[in-house]
Amino acid sequence: MTYDTIGCVKAATKILGDKWTPQLLRFFINEESVRFCQIQDLVEGINPRTLSARLDALEKEGIISKVFPNDRARCEYKLTEKGKALAPILHDMEVWSERYAPAHV
Repeated sequence: MTYDTIGCVKAATKILGDKWTPQLLRFFINEESVRFCQIQDLVEGINPRTLSARLDALEKEGIISKVFPNDRARCEYKLTEKGKALAPILHDMEVWSERYAPAHV
């Protein structure tokens, strides 16, 4: 295999290439919709400002959408079709991690 056969991964790494985004996306894949406070509770150690910035970036990329179900005071975030298409990539990352990452990670 050569690097040419892999192709360009720049677009995917623009979205998935930071510490928090893959961790955030796994919650969206496992849930229909998620609120900010739920995400903050599920992702240990994320600063609220960082979480807000990551959610804004994912929304701008069209990966998630912000919805206001019953009352406009509380929004929820849902995966878009574009975001759902990332599920196989995240699954492959999980499989790789289980196989090769140290147990304590």
